[in-house]
Amino acid sequence: MSGNVDRSYEGELKSLDTMIAQMGGLAEQALGQAIDALYHRDPDLAEVTLANDRSIDTLERLVDELAISIIARRAPVASDLRQIVTAIRIALDLERIGDLSKNIAKRAIAIAAEPRPKQVMTGFVHIGEAALRQLKDVLDAYSQRDADAALAVWQRDQEIDAMYNSLYSELLTTMMDEPQSASVYAHLLFGAKNIERIGDHATNIAETIYFLIHGKALGDERPKADSTSSLTLGRLMPAKA
Repeated sequence: MSGNVDRSYEGELKSLDTMIAQMGGLAEQALGQAIDALYHRDPDLAEVTLANDRSIDTLERLVDELAISIIARRAPVASDLRQIVTAIRIALDLERIGDLSKNIAKRAIAIAAEPRPKQVMTGFVHIGEAALRQLKDVLDAYSQRDADAALAVWQRDQEIDAMYNSLYSELLTTMMDEPQSASVYAHLLFGAKNIERIGDHATNIAETIYFLIHGKALGDERPKADSTSSLTLGRLMPAKA
């Protein structure tokens, strides 16, 4: 009887991992689709992204329900408890990544009929690809229980921040030069911020993986390089001769 209980318990823990893997795959897909929809002005692809977000939400709810059920019935301790808490935390971050991708898709629909500023869009795609790499790498780190790989993702968050700073400045400058297209650039600004936040959630997951493996939080301060909160229009405008 004890063996059957043990196998059932192991199966429940594996189910949590399986659902996190499914959520991760859907989150990667959602982000990639949202970026493509915005770049190619494809409202149909954006609508697909919006529809797929419901699957991520459903899985997040199932992870929570199973995790709470395991805690109530099994009273897990030590590494098992950390695995369950980790699943809840990562599911929440992945659900937020799905929401942020959905927001990008909504921007794609809003500006689908507008002209496409190629130079700015190139920068947008670059930061999107960087966020996708972060997400893929941190999900691989989770599946492999690799704390070093998770730490590498955590340390790279500044790269996305630097790309966001550059894109933010470029978008504001272009908006001032082309006031007739201000609404397009405003949507792109919000979309870029969504991507920067996705990078933050990937970093959250990296911290959670470190906790899962080592049983303690990262002691170092999170590396951040987002300076847009202190950027003013005066700093963007050229000085008068």
